[in-house]
Order: sequence, then C-alpha cells, then structure tokens
Amino acid sequence: MIKPAKLVIATHNAGKLREIRALLAPLGIECVGAEELDLPEPDETGVTFVDNAELKARQAADLSGLAALADDSGLAVDALHGNPGIFSARWAEDGDGERDFGRAMERVSREVEAAGPDAGHDAHFVCVLSLALPDGTVESFEGRCDGTLVWPPRGDKGFGYDPMFVKAGMERTFAEIDQNEKHRISHRANAFAKLLAAFREA
Repeated sequence: MIKPAKLVIATHNAGKLREIRALLAPLGIECVGAEELDLPEPDETGVTFVDNAELKARQAADLSGLAALADDSGLAVDALHGNPGIFSARWAEDGDGERDFGRAMERVSREVEAAGPDAGHDAHFVCVLSLALPDGTVESFEGRCDGTLVWPPRGDKGFGYDPMFVKAGMERTFAEIDQNEKHRISHRANAFAKLLAAFREA
C-alpha cells in the first residue's frame, strides 16, 4: 500500500478527527476533514464495524477524488451482548440528531445494572480503519482494547465513552489519562499500528 500525501478523514466528529490527525502527524500526511470539504455523512447501513468504515471511506474517496480514511468504532459491553457496538454514536443521539454522550453513558450504566450482578462490567472498544483510494481499492485494519466500565464517569479528556472505560491493567479512565498516552494504547492506536505496518511493507 502506497502512503498518500493527502488524506480525507471521513468523519464529522471533531474529537475523532483530532485524534486521527495526532496519530498521523509523524507520517507527514496532510489531513483534511470531511466537514471542511462539505462532504455529507453517509447512512451507516452496515451490520459490522468493517462494513461501515468501508462505506464511509468509499464515499469520501468517490466524492473528493482523494484517498480517504474512515474510522468506525464503538463500545461493546459483554453484559449487553456487544451493544451498543456499531450503534454507539446512535445511543447518544436525541430526536434532532444531536449527540449527548453523557446520556449515552447513563443508558449503558442503567442497562448493565439491569442485567444483574452476575453480568459483570467487562467491555471492549473496537476500531476499524478503512483506507479507500479513488480507484476503488479499499483495505481495512481492526484494533481492540479490553477493559471494564466504571460509574460514575471520571475525567474531562477524550470523548465519547472514554470517561467510563478503564483499560485492562490500568486504574484511570481513558478520559483521565494524558491523550498522548491514550494514542499509544487505545483501540484506535492498535488499528493505526496495523495501518502503518502496511505502509512500511509497501
């Protein structure tokens, strides 16, 4: 896989765009967000993280004529049979499409407690990165980070479900640690390591 000089980051999520830019910074790749190019958000009709990441990357590449990188990620909770999973962002949406992850975290906590004391608090984050080229070529890379859920949420760094997730072997949530540290150990960092390895092999 040839490393592109410029990439469209196919997301309208400011936190995710900021994190992806930071992870790509060492490569010297110029990054532009989908919102900056007025690209629409596609309907995420896939049934897996890979489906949705590839769908978003393909659309951004087709509309921009540039290589596009899309991320589909979410929180999978064992007690909830893998939910919210690919619907992680939708659990945060209200009727107007605005996202409130405080409300989403409350829902996760409430449903985990309703599952009973034996359900446990194990969870993992999943991230799939899909790189699409204008010629239709797409390649995907998956990362995972195992941990447990805490309540109430802790920390004001990060975004999404970070304030309620503690990586296995750690005591602080993803929202309590320095974000440079998170960039080294997260599910997204794991997926990026695989993407960078593909660049190196090419």
